[in-house]
Amino acid sequence: MTRRLFGTLCGLVFLVNFGRTAFAPLVETFQNQLGASPEAVGLMTTLVWVGTALPRIPVGYLLTHIPRHRVVLGTGALLTVTAAFTATASSIRTVQVGAFGIGLASGAYFVAAVPLVGELYPDAVGRAIGVHGTAAQLAAVVAAPVVVTFVALEDWRTTFWLLAALAAAVTVVLAYTARGVDAVVETDTDRDFLGALRHWRLIFVGMLMISTAGFVWQGLFNFYVSYLVDAKPFTTAQASTMLTVVFAAGVPAFWLSGRLADRFPRVPYILVTLAVYVAALFALTEVSGYAPVLVVTAVLGYTIHSLFPALDSWVLDTLPAAVRSSAYAVFSGVSLLLEASGSGVVGFLTGYGYAFDTVFRTFAFCLAGVVAVLTLLYVTGQIPGTTRRASAI
Repeated sequence: MTRRLFGTLCGLVFLVNFGRTAFAPLVETFQNQLGASPEAVGLMTTLVWVGTALPRIPVGYLLTHIPRHRVVLGTGALLTVTAAFTATASSIRTVQVGAFGIGLASGAYFVAAVPLVGELYPDAVGRAIGVHGTAAQLAAVVAAPVVVTFVALEDWRTTFWLLAALAAAVTVVLAYTARGVDAVVETDTDRDFLGALRHWRLIFVGMLMISTAGFVWQGLFNFYVSYLVDAKPFTTAQASTMLTVVFAAGVPAFWLSGRLADRFPRVPYILVTLAVYVAALFALTEVSGYAPVLVVTAVLGYTIHSLFPALDSWVLDTLPAAVRSSAYAVFSGVSLLLEASGSGVVGFLTGYGYAFDTVFRTFAFCLAGVVAVLTLLYVTGQIPGTTRRASAI
């Protein structure tokens, strides 16, 4: 029962993440075919992630009354409907609405499913979250080549029609495999939503770690193709390959990072990973040429995706079961609201004439300051959960 349910969740998270990452490789297409401005497509990609963030806290409260697997089923149905709606869009405004809807489905999914995955494998939280994240990352890897192929052979709408059909099928399978899940997950007893706020220090530090790095990441990957074409300069095909590489590097990152988070002290591991990410961002603004950019791209992709399972493992394993879902909902919801504006800010700044390298170099300096503050908090013992309990692997 547990393995079948986990496998089906991995299938649904693949589709959820495919939906929210399919918009980035379509930025140039929407600009050319729908006459969209950089600000409009920046808003589109921002709306995906605003949609991902907004439902998390309300769904966290909903989960104090409704079992997690039923909320996950609802997100599958919502993904089906919104993907079909996006496929019928005839203007950038309707695409923006569809992007927001797909974001809502993904946000509700993650806040319900990630704690459920942790509870299915309580003795190996990091490993389970890492495998689940690997399935999501595989979707991000195939999104760009699949979308580009459909644009070349058929139409960009084919992507979303296929997504709608697969989401409907997987949701039906999930409804079958989730039968009797209440007997498997016996710790689904989070009923103290307000009690989650007592863990505000953990939530705040987690947000400082991920929302700053995620803000930059949103602006970077959503404009990666445009950035490389404009600043390096690459052809569109070369830049699309780099976008695929940055996501492909996330596959081993999710797989390994979850396991490493179970084996090593999590906060130092997170800080080191974040520092390498900042160094790679600095390097990206300085290097040119295909091979150097390829190496830096791979490092960027690996480090940012390593942060996600490590942070989730640290937060979920540090929180008590009585508030785990609620506190995770607050942490991830507020963090993503801050992150979601990254692509909109980059679109705004570049639309007003600032060079991509200038924007990303400034972001890197700011992130370096965040790493310094976090390191100071750690060495002075101000970060919760620095003494983790051992996990069986």
